[in-house]
Amino acid sequence: MFSGIDEVDWASMEHAYGPADDVPELLRGLASADPAEREAALDGMYGAVHHQGDVYACTLACIPFLFELVVDPGVQDRGGVVELLTSIGGFDLDEDDEAEIDEDEIEGAANYAMAAAAVTAGAGVFFELIADEDPGVRLAAPLALATLHRHPVRVLALLRERLPVEPDEEVRLALVEAAGRVALRHRPLAERVGRWLGLLASRADSPGLRLAALAQLARCSPDGLPGDVVPVVSRLLREMRAVPQESGDRGDGGEHAPPGGIAAREDDEPEPGPDTTPDAEPVDPEPVKPSEQAGSETVEAVQPVEAVQPVEAVQPVEAVQPVDLDPPASAETGRGEHVATPTLVGQLRSLAAQESAGRGAPWAADLLRTLHVGLDDRVGDRTALLADQLRSPDRRQRIDAVRMSGGLIRAWRGPYEELVALVGEQLSDPEPRLAEAASHVLEELFGLAAPAADALAARLAADPGSWVKTWASGPPGLSSTVKALARLGDARALPALAAALELPQVAHDVGFAVGHLGATARPLAGALRRRLAELELDEGAYDRASPLLAGLTALRAGEAAPEVLRVLRGAPEYRGEWLRTAALRALGAFGPAAREAVPELRALVRRPGTAAATEAAEALWAVSGDADAVLPVLIEGLQSDQVHDRRAAAVALGALGPRAAVAAPRLRGLLAHEELWLRVDAAIALWEVSGRTRETVAALLTAWEQNRHVRVRVAECLARMGPVPEGSAAAHVLRSELVSVRRHNAMDGGYGSHDIHEDEKLLALCRQALRGTGKGSTS
Repeated sequence: MFSGIDEVDWASMEHAYGPADDVPELLRGLASADPAEREAALDGMYGAVHHQGDVYACTLACIPFLFELVVDPGVQDRGGVVELLTSIGGFDLDEDDEAEIDEDEIEGAANYAMAAAAVTAGAGVFFELIADEDPGVRLAAPLALATLHRHPVRVLALLRERLPVEPDEEVRLALVEAAGRVALRHRPLAERVGRWLGLLASRADSPGLRLAALAQLARCSPDGLPGDVVPVVSRLLREMRAVPQESGDRGDGGEHAPPGGIAAREDDEPEPGPDTTPDAEPVDPEPVKPSEQAGSETVEAVQPVEAVQPVEAVQPVEAVQPVDLDPPASAETGRGEHVATPTLVGQLRSLAAQESAGRGAPWAADLLRTLHVGLDDRVGDRTALLADQLRSPDRRQRIDAVRMSGGLIRAWRGPYEELVALVGEQLSDPEPRLAEAASHVLEELFGLAAPAADALAARLAADPGSWVKTWASGPPGLSSTVKALARLGDARALPALAAALELPQVAHDVGFAVGHLGATARPLAGALRRRLAELELDEGAYDRASPLLAGLTALRAGEAAPEVLRVLRGAPEYRGEWLRTAALRALGAFGPAAREAVPELRALVRRPGTAAATEAAEALWAVSGDADAVLPVLIEGLQSDQVHDRRAAAVALGALGPRAAVAAPRLRGLLAHEELWLRVDAAIALWEVSGRTRETVAALLTAWEQNRHVRVRVAECLARMGPVPEGSAAAHVLRSELVSVRRHNAMDGGYGSHDIHEDEKLLALCRQALRGTGKGSTS
């Protein structure tokens, strides 16, 4: 093995962390007899040689040796190597990607293309691995074939042939998933795959396999889903709970009994046609099964639908014993003993093992997530399915449903009252992971969490010790339950916030919670003021003062002006600029009640052109209303070299309204600036100082289409302008937003903690602008 590995000039190559001369050691580690060494080597491959999916020259040089590993039956954990090869070679660079590549990315794109070509050229070995003795290899091989092999018709034929004889349930699910992947990558085959998946969904003897077929059907051929998909899935979940299936346990012992799939039939699919790939090559030398040849299909007996055990015969759900959530000693049954190692891969495997420990069907959650992805914008079906899951007696299924509920609400708009109430019911469950998952989801919902308000308050009252969370490093923070209740503006969160203000170190997010409570939190002003007065103005002052200043700002507690002034004057050098900004923001919020700060503010505005001068001018206007003192400073701020400072000056000028009309020409000149956010701020300020809407609205609507993240800011301005004329471009944009089911800021693969709040705010502003409750007109 590894013939020629020492002849490669590894030292001349680099990976993510420098010279690649350690790569031979990693490759040899993958073949080690020591499980910990194998796992550390795999972690090193992902961490350095294939860092975050990147392909380097050393990655390309590894490919032949990785293929040597996967075909050697003496090497253990080869499934992980198959997955690594699939990741290295499976990158798709479509035409849109190619159009966006710049000169700095050309080499990287070439590496991706070479990796795909090299791995694809050797992908024929995965045909043999699909029947390997190692279930871990058989688990990884189907997706490798679906992703990498250039003859999808042959791949589909092999997947279908293997399904009836595969003894491992999880591997059978991987075969079905691979078929779905083929259909997604080769759309002309989607109809054929969809028919087969439909047969599996109705006839397979395993409820897990039927669920897997439905999930893939939703992804690649959603029109083939049954009209009653929700009750069908719910019934399958009940079957899976009532009759737990262990991997590889068929219960009949007969070698000829199909263990889970249904074989190909003459009447369920047309004869295989030519491959869909334009560059089809001669057949590879590996054996071609009869079902892969044109004009032939393997025919096996199929159990009639009536032979499947009817749902009524399943044991009642109530009879199922509660699932023990404590992980057993061995976490990967049938995959070899899991050895925990202090590596990223080791940690991920340990987490996955803990998640699946004790589950009769640990893959059910993945199937349901796939199904939800396929159902996409069918919010009603997805909501009904999650509601059914949240009523399950299986706590693990409810944990999964809570998390998936958060994902659904985060990405899609809809009526979620029932779903939110059911999530709230999980807060009283004695299983801490379930209650914690529910509180985290509710924390992100802000106003949408209202149906769970009583459940949140009950959990808060039942466990005062959990109000504030402490960590090994960093400041303490409020619990999710406290934040969720505060974000509802619910006064029942006040005791927790008051307690947090009495701790030696104040939770870093107290101020934000106070802001959501608004006037309801007024009783906390005294404690905020006292803690700020006691604050030592050393290098850690910003971290300790910022939550207090944020709270006082939200309450507009002008009586705290002396304490805020002390902070403004005594801000230390370290993070002093941030601290002064927070103090100036507080003084501005206090308005005329902070009149004693006027001399200090006038001194600060005497340094025009700086960020501090702009912030001080904004506060001085709010406190004194002296436009003559602040206008020159703000106009000069529009000329700053920093876009952030120019934006701040534009916003401050807008606050002056008609008193800053002299700045209109300068603001109008910024409407053509290359920075989109500056154009938006300048357009809004231009309307505020001049009252003219035509050019402002045009600029705002252009920005609306160019960047979805500016839409809240734009809608705020349109709402203030007043009734949007019916039939106008603005009305069309606002109504289009209101009828969209997708949240405007939904992202694939990521999200922000305030995404739902921002999107709900956008919807409210769109309605307000159309109702015309503002102060002007957009005509």
